[in-house]
Amino acid sequence: MDTYPGSITDVPGILVGHAQNAEALTGCSVVICEQGATGGVDQRGGAPGTRETDALRPMHLVEKIHAVVLSGGSAFGLSAASGAMRWLAEKGIGFPTGVVPVPIVASAILFDLGIGDPTIYPDEAMGYHACQQAVSAPPTQGNAGAGTGATAGKILGMSQAMKSGIGTASMYLSGGIVIGALVAVNPLGDVIDPESGKILCGARTLKKGPVQIGKSSVFADTLAVMNSLAGRSILHFAARQNTVIGVVATNAKLSKEQANYVAMMAQDGLAMSIRPAHTLLDGDTLFVMATGEKRADPNIIGAYSAQVVARAIVNAVLYAQPVGGIPCAGDYLSKS
Repeated sequence: MDTYPGSITDVPGILVGHAQNAEALTGCSVVICEQGATGGVDQRGGAPGTRETDALRPMHLVEKIHAVVLSGGSAFGLSAASGAMRWLAEKGIGFPTGVVPVPIVASAILFDLGIGDPTIYPDEAMGYHACQQAVSAPPTQGNAGAGTGATAGKILGMSQAMKSGIGTASMYLSGGIVIGALVAVNPLGDVIDPESGKILCGARTLKKGPVQIGKSSVFADTLAVMNSLAGRSILHFAARQNTVIGVVATNAKLSKEQANYVAMMAQDGLAMSIRPAHTLLDGDTLFVMATGEKRADPNIIGAYSAQVVARAIVNAVLYAQPVGGIPCAGDYLSKS
């Protein structure tokens, strides 16, 4: 299967930076809009780890955010956002308080402590370094930033999981509208091809057999495992290490309420490309950053945001590389 084109940095004014520890298999990614962008958020699933999400909801004072940090390290990784705040503050960027500008940095984390060194995780220094690396060029995909330790399909344990990563994609609409997404993919479920419905990356079967992508000889099919007697008994014990986190950026002009609604619609991209999505064992969280350059119908922005998110998720697994004995989609696709 071919990768999808484009990048979240196709949206003018959006910068992305990665920082990672390749030995510990963890990292963080930052999406920056120095001019500020209207922010929104939608969180689904029962196991989130987030920062500043309340500030982004309607009926709250703050309208614009300056950065979103996606991080590994579970709840420890939330400290990476402090590094982004320090970097922005040094540049005089932030919400005007009348005393000093206070950068508004939202964040969400994923659990990658089970794949590398659990005593090392993204901290303030790593978040600061990610900001130093932030550029408008397309970011690295796969084993980079918040995707460094991301895996998929852990219902049968890490031994049967596969390496995932971080992915990006973009789409151009009429009227000069651009929508881009950056998603770190670490789900309980399997990543599927939205067009064919075949599994690209996920829990591998315990059975032996020839390698055939999309066939039961490779994949256990997380939904089928969940519906089995064994699956129901192991679900809550073997799969507490999941979540999908990401950012949708657009040059469309959106109100805060509209940005939140677009974030809600963008979550449909998870349902299109991950099976199952939004479980109690996932903390799926998507942010929206709207730079406000082009007038647009929020319904159209939301509908296409779901498409772009799905494409970014597919790219995350197609660009991933194997680590520590954990295979990636490319290991099987090349043999199919």
